[in-house]
Amino acid sequence: MNIMSGEDNKIPRRTILRAAAVSAAAALMGASRVQRGTGNISTVKDTVYTDPTKITGTLPGTLGTRSPFEQPLKKPSDISSRTPLQDLYGIITPSDLHFERSHAGVPLIHPDKYELLIHGMVERPMIFTLRDLKRFPAVSRIAFIECSGNFRSGKETMTPQEICGLTSQSEWTGVMLSTLFREVGVHPKATWFLAEGSDAAVMTRSIPVEKGRKDAMIAYGQNGEAIRPEQGYPARLFLPGWEGNTNVKWIRRIELSDQPFMTREETSKYTETIRDHKIRQFSFDMDARSIITYPSFPQQVEKGWIEIRGIAWSGRGKIDSVEISTDAGKHWSKAVLQEPVMDKAHTCFRHLWYWDGQPTEIMSLATDDTGYRQPSLKQLIQARGTDMGGYHVNPVTAWVIKRDGTVLFKPEKWK
Repeated sequence: MNIMSGEDNKIPRRTILRAAAVSAAAALMGASRVQRGTGNISTVKDTVYTDPTKITGTLPGTLGTRSPFEQPLKKPSDISSRTPLQDLYGIITPSDLHFERSHAGVPLIHPDKYELLIHGMVERPMIFTLRDLKRFPAVSRIAFIECSGNFRSGKETMTPQEICGLTSQSEWTGVMLSTLFREVGVHPKATWFLAEGSDAAVMTRSIPVEKGRKDAMIAYGQNGEAIRPEQGYPARLFLPGWEGNTNVKWIRRIELSDQPFMTREETSKYTETIRDHKIRQFSFDMDARSIITYPSFPQQVEKGWIEIRGIAWSGRGKIDSVEISTDAGKHWSKAVLQEPVMDKAHTCFRHLWYWDGQPTEIMSLATDDTGYRQPSLKQLIQARGTDMGGYHVNPVTAWVIKRDGTVLFKPEKWK
């Protein structure tokens, strides 16, 4: 940190025979192949299958791969890429399926060239390299990140991924920002800091110092490996429970001050219109929310017992309960929360339900440990008005189940 052998190389006969068996199996399977270590998987629909107990399988490789029969994919646009929530199990999002949101693409940053400057209202302005950051005591925590614009509606044929796929959860590893604050000696009168990224947009947000001291982290690890480039490699700011854009990726500079910096991303952007022509600013916390991921579009169900499944989360704390309605909101029953139930983290819920084959609507409603209850879209409109914009919209979401078992999203309009 700166201030301003001679072993035998012959191949065993057993290995040769084993490789020959693999080659024979590959020939039998035709053109469909799985190339381990590259992630390139061709079509398997024309594969000629054989008894797997009769041939040797694929040999160990340099990287693990998914089964060619399992191909979950993100859904990209020009500015974002959504997580396939309906295809996931448990609460951890695979790193390659974590949602993306960028303002100028993903920069390529060499780890040996990376530097983080902390200056402003501090006693000792410092520059930290990635190696410096990794020398401090490391911490890990599981928590979600969610884009504040994580709601889409408009048509029946929408999946959970399309409705609210801009949320994902990882185990994040790094150094607590409070540790770095102690290193530089933050001035007692400093109340805000500017977080600045290294992308072409030079993304900047003002963050209260209180949040920095409480649970903010400079993360360089994600799910046991180096953080992915799309998530901020070599290092990002991680603010548990706060709207995604404040978690500045590719972070290169932190400046301490006694007031917010009023950057573009907190004045003309990421503010919400509410009633009486007012604007709500610095809406940091992500409100409690839930989504049923099964059954959902495009799945189809049959009459009988169904386990309704989904995830719930809150940026203010832990999920306290999730209620399920299977009759369009007339009656509600508590779902079972699957452990672990953690602070500011996705939580799985389950509810066993017998479907009698009649058309109906199913929905979920989350309550967190502060007492906040997930609102309906009607309640959001009553509180904010029809011009509330697209940020921090977290309504109860309904799925329509048709008589034939078809499941469709129930879109609601407010403009």
